[in-house]
Formats: sequence, structure tokens, C-alpha cells
Amino acid sequence: MKTVIVVGNGMVGYKFCEKFRAHPASAAFNLLVFGEEPRPAYDRVHLSEYFENQDAKALELAPSSWYQKNNIDLITGERITDILTETKQVRTISGKSYSYDHLVLATGSVPFVPPIKGVEKEGVFVYRTIEDLEDMLSYAAQIKAIKPNGRAAILGGGLLGLEAGKAVLDMGLEAHVVEFAPKLMPRQLDARSSNVLQLKLESMGMHVHLGKATNQILGDQVIEGMDFGEDDQLDVDMLIISAGIRPRDELGKTCGLKMGTRGGIVVNNKMETSEKDIYAIGEVALYNHMIYGLVAPGYEMADVAVNQILGSPEVIMPEEIDMSTKLKLMGVDVASFGTPYMPADKGLSIIFENKTKFLYKRINVSHDGKTLLGGILVGDANDYNILHQMYLNNMPLPDNAEELIVGSRGEGGSAFGSAMDLPDTAQICSCESISKGDICSSIIEGKCNSLKDVVGLTKATTGCGGCKPMVTDLVNETLKSLGKEVKDVICEHFEYTRQELYGIIKVKKITTYDEALDACGKGDGCEVCKPALASIFATIYNDTANKEEVIQDSNDRFLANIQRNGSYSVVPRISGGEITPEKLIVIGEVAKEYNLYTKITGGQRIDLFGAELNDLPAIWKKLIDAGFESGHAYGKSLRTVKSCVGSTWCRYGMDESVSFAIELEDRYKGLRSPHKLKGGVSGCIRECAEARGKDFGVIAVEGGWNLYVCGNGGATPKHALLLAEQIDNETVIKYLDRFLMYYIRTAAPLMRTAAWLEKLEGGIEQLKKIVVDDSLNIAEELEVEMQSLVDKYECEWKQAVENEEIKKRFSHFVNTDERDDNMVFVPMREQKMPEAWTN
Repeated sequence: MKTVIVVGNGMVGYKFCEKFRAHPASAAFNLLVFGEEPRPAYDRVHLSEYFENQDAKALELAPSSWYQKNNIDLITGERITDILTETKQVRTISGKSYSYDHLVLATGSVPFVPPIKGVEKEGVFVYRTIEDLEDMLSYAAQIKAIKPNGRAAILGGGLLGLEAGKAVLDMGLEAHVVEFAPKLMPRQLDARSSNVLQLKLESMGMHVHLGKATNQILGDQVIEGMDFGEDDQLDVDMLIISAGIRPRDELGKTCGLKMGTRGGIVVNNKMETSEKDIYAIGEVALYNHMIYGLVAPGYEMADVAVNQILGSPEVIMPEEIDMSTKLKLMGVDVASFGTPYMPADKGLSIIFENKTKFLYKRINVSHDGKTLLGGILVGDANDYNILHQMYLNNMPLPDNAEELIVGSRGEGGSAFGSAMDLPDTAQICSCESISKGDICSSIIEGKCNSLKDVVGLTKATTGCGGCKPMVTDLVNETLKSLGKEVKDVICEHFEYTRQELYGIIKVKKITTYDEALDACGKGDGCEVCKPALASIFATIYNDTANKEEVIQDSNDRFLANIQRNGSYSVVPRISGGEITPEKLIVIGEVAKEYNLYTKITGGQRIDLFGAELNDLPAIWKKLIDAGFESGHAYGKSLRTVKSCVGSTWCRYGMDESVSFAIELEDRYKGLRSPHKLKGGVSGCIRECAEARGKDFGVIAVEGGWNLYVCGNGGATPKHALLLAEQIDNETVIKYLDRFLMYYIRTAAPLMRTAAWLEKLEGGIEQLKKIVVDDSLNIAEELEVEMQSLVDKYECEWKQAVENEEIKKRFSHFVNTDERDDNMVFVPMREQKMPEAWTN
């Protein structure tokens, strides 16, 4: 058998392995992979997510077992030091030699560290590997232990620099981005879009310093600041360098491969180097005089190399590489495609800018207005996929091209056609090189019958995930064209949508999961449909999670959120954020007695972390006796209604926001819904309660309250939209009853209100007709249903602590009262935290 050796096990090296073993001709080859890092390949694109949970396994592209299963010999923690081209061998740092028939260099790149005086000082890091991130976390913890207001700077305001900026904020340090250019993301954005992005990032707590050339790093042995010359300096405790990349090409230099003037191993359109049987792919490869720092071109290079080795020489790289990108920076959409910006003699630009909402959209069109040449989107990139396809496929523009970015005559309608209008050759998933034809034909030919089938067959959407909306549309439209019904069923055991199942259960008065299986399901059920039906029972009958604990998810089963080390959180309700000194003392006493980590949350309540399962009933008994109730932090239900201090204390307050927030929270507490719900009440338009970032929010104005609905924070933040203006307290509650019950009736499982409204035909205007105008003639019915749920409310934890049978559930082991002795905590700022996971 012939042997293929791959040097480098990053994302592109892994993709080569995946594509190689998927090829039918690969069975005749041994595949040997060397990775310098001590772990299998992981996702560097989402590297900053490591700061959220320190879970390296979550970033893995495949576990070690995958390599074994696919007959791939993976050697980690071993660096290749030499390539002996005459004997076709590679040598490792430990002195071992391995022979190859074909050699693939996927060594990637290293961060570029500018030659700045003092860059070697302690506290200076690069942002590249999980080990780099672990070192940063450790150093940040040292800083915060002695300096709570510690600062960290990021040298470089490009894509990776801004990702590093988010990492700094996640570490709890003050973040300062230092960029030599006069704008952020200078390669992707024009000055105006960069300015909008800067305003948004600054509103989130990031400090931006543009046009700064760093002369030296200040401090003796440890960094103390950055000097920009002329008495201009920035005091910082830590520096992360993210000033670009350099190809990891030293192996090519030492074995005599043809190199680029500024680095990189020169390759042709077959990914062949100057030496026979040696290929280079990814960021080490210099193709068309360029190093491509995006994952999609690297994946395409991997595919070309696979086909060249396995006998398909006709598969080559295209002459031009599409550098279009769509990403999220700190939750902010940023996208560019084609030629993002250009002088007027080459094309004309149509620009929409709204700095109050941090939005910027630009499209560049030909002088005759018929061809899309490129564009930039900041703050809202929902239309990126279709705009990108219009650019790639030279599709004709509508007569009023501005409608592509401002909507149909400014009314929010779509100026785009269907995704089905794209040619079959349109590349929908650039990461996996999947075309529209690949997706549609897989359904037409009977190979696939659902989105899940298509993803499994083609791997579309499994890369960056940006193409998922378009892939979903193509799948649904193709199924419809074949006369097949398309609906989002609960799972294989219930061939109904959540809305249909809600109606069946209500009409047939089904009250248990087993009854539902017998009446309208099949099989034994699964972990998807059980919590979904538990939610439906709760929203119809206001059943608590204690009634059928076996169908609840793990958090609802134990009435607490399980944390990463197996401990649990305790979150009592503090309506409107108002709490008496006596209750504050009780929380402190409980936290002290059970040694719980204590944190005041953004939702105006106090979270207690680190509780052991066995202790939960005793903890809650003390809290219940003091007048607390469950805060439902573990459930898909109302969490909090946040409030400012309102007219009671604030000189700007126009109404008593605290009292109204308490009234709303006490009304809807325990309300189970398809997803979690959050509310806010602001006493004036200064909006201190952030009511427009909530599922429902009211803001005091002259003449009453303005009611907003369907806003969400989280990964895809959306502003809530105005439902009604200048209404009184009673009308607010009436409209909220209708809105919430209609959402509960019609939303899919785990669908937030913002996503639900986007799917609602007619959007906010249709919702106004239903809720305010009662266009469906169901308003009274919705109000009655809500009042019934309000009247039936019971505190789940009160039930639990008063019922000996329920309390038996809270034992770590079934047959003994012993505790979990594997739970380990370590000190953190005079409190405790779970011990970090080790690999």
C-alpha cells in the first residue's frame, strides 16, 4: 500500500483526512497524520468560545476515535523537523523517520509578532492555540487577584484582533484595541462601516485606539504599558498580539521547495509544490501570489489535493478565490462580499446607515445598475447569503436596486426572489463546496427527505453554519415542488408540529405523556418529545415539573440548573429586583452555611452556585420559610421582569416602574412557554431597564406606557418592536395576556419570541391585528386561558420541600445517602469555582 503523510492537523489538515477517507479510492492508501499540538484537530474559527466554558472537547472537529475508525494513524505532540526529498522521508524532532509516497503540508500559519522593543516581556501573548488561551486565562486571574480593574490591550484591529477583544472582556478585564490603520477591519470594511462597528463595540465596553504605532512595551520584566511616542502611552497589564499571520513554511525552506518572496510555499492550481509528490494546502500555500487566511479556500485546497493524489487530475483550484466573509464579532453581524468598496470610476454605491441602531449596509453596482459588484453589511447580515449568490452568479438586479438593502420601498418587504431562482451551479455552502444542484438533486433523486438527511449526505451547514438559512429554504421549496408536505414535526414519535400537538392535547383533554403516546404518537418517545410535551402540559394546565418528572429535561427534573462540575444553582425569585434587608440576610446566611458562590445577575436577582444535589431541599426549605419562591431559572418560563427605580426615586421617572414590574413578574411567574421569557419595565425613555432587549417590555411615556414585544438578547440580539402606544396598566396586561398566550400556542419548541415573530407571516403588523384589533376573534379566549394559568400557579420548590416522596428525587445515588466525592472546587476571589477541566 502507498502511504500519504499529512504534516499538520489543523482545520485544513483534518478536512483533507475527512475528504480523503470519503473517497472510494482511498482504501489502497495508508494515511499518517502528524499534529504538533497535543490534541486532535479543533475549530480555530470559534476559538474564543473556549473562554465561555473552558471546554476544549467542545471545539474538537473529531475525537481520537474518529481517526482510528477511519484507519488514520494520528500522532500528536510530535513536530516534523526535516523532509528528505531524495529518499521521500520525513524526520521528527524525536529522531524517528517515516517514508511517504505523497506528502501533504498543512502546517498553517503562526501569529505575526512585530519587532517591537520589549515584546518578550511577561504578560505579552499571541492568540492562536488553546494553550495560548489557557495561558491568558491563568495570567488574567493573577491580574484580577491583585488588581480588580485590570486592563488588557489587543494589538491589531482586524478580525482576529476583535475576536481577541471579546476574549479579554470574557476574562473580566477592561479591553483596549490598538490598531495602526485609521479604521477597524481595514481589509474588509470602508471607513463608514468601520465607524459604525466601532460605535457598537464601544457601546459594549470596548475601547478603540486607531492610528497608533507602538514604539515599545513599557515595564521592566513585566508589561506595564504601551508607548506610542510623543508622550502618548496606554497603561495596560496584559497584551495580546493579533497583528496578522505568517505562513508556517520553514519545512519548505529547509528542503528546497520554491518559496514566495515574503514567505509561503508556492503551489500551482493542483496544489503541487516545486517537488514531485509534495503538496501544500491552507495558510502555508502561496497560490496566485497570495496566502488565503479563510477556512473555505483551505477546504477547497484540501479537496483538490485529495483528488490529485487519488487520480482525478481534472479537479483544480479556480483562478479567482472568493474572499467573501460573514461572521459575528461579539454578537454583531459583519459581512463583506465581492469588492467591498471601490472608487466611483469603477462602480456606484448605494448606502444605508443608521447609527442609532448600529446598522450599515452598502452595495456596489455597475454604472448601468445591472450588476452587483460587492458590498458590506454591519449590524444586520440576514441578506448576506442571497446577496452573495447574486454577486457570484451575476444575477440581474431589480429596477430599484436600493430595495436590496432598505426593503421594498422602505416597508420592510423583500426585494429578493426565491433561493430556487439561483442556478444549479450556485455554491451554497462554500466550506464544503456544495451547490444548489447538489442539495436539490439529493431530494429529487430520493436520497434525502429532510434537512437532516441533506446535511448528513452533503455536510452542508457543518462548517461555519452561515449557509443554513438558504439550505433550509432550498430543502423546503424542493420538497414542496414534489408535492410533499413540509412541516416542523416534534420528532419521529409525534408526526405533528408543536402547534398541532398543542391543539390535539387541549381538545382531547390529554393530561399525561403516556396518554399522548397512545392517542396520537408511536413508539416509546425520546428525549426530544418528552420535554416538549411537558412544556405543552404546563402551558395548558399549569402543571409543575413535579407531576411527571421523568419527562422533564435534567434541569427541570431537579428544579435547578446543573453546572459544569455536577453541582447545581439556586435562584430564588426577586420580583422586579426589590428585596427587603431581612430577605437579603437570609440569602447571605444560606450561602454562608452551604458555602455557595454568590453573584448578582443582570436580571436583578441573586444566584447561588455550587449546591450539591442532596442539599437542594434543605436550602430551599430555608428560602421558602423566609418567603422566597422558585425563580424558574432552570425552566423554559418567565425568568425576570427587570426594572429601573422609576418615579419613586429617579428625578426623570415618569411612572412607578418598580411596582409595575413586580405586578407583571408576579402575574406571569411560573408561566411555561416554548422558550425562556424575560421582561423589562423602564420608568422613562432613558431605558435603564433595557426593556427593548426583552421578550416584552414597557417604557413610560407621556400619557401611559409604550409596549414592546419580541426582543431578545443572547447570540442573536433583536430589539423589541412597538405593539401599542400610550396605554394604561390594565391595557398593558390585557395585551400581554393575549400576546403571550398566542406565542405559547403557535411557537415551535425552543423558539424565542424574536425568531417566532420573524416566522409569523405579516410580522409585527399582523401581530398588532391579532393582539390589539382581535382580527382572529380569539382575544377573550386568550385572556381567559392566561387568567386560568395565573390562578393555578404553585411554587414548584414549595411542593418539593413539603412532599417527602418528591424529596427522595434529590439524592446523588439511588441506594445510599453518600455524596458525590468527585466534585472539586478551587478558590476564586474569596469565593469558589469548579476546578478547571483537564484534557
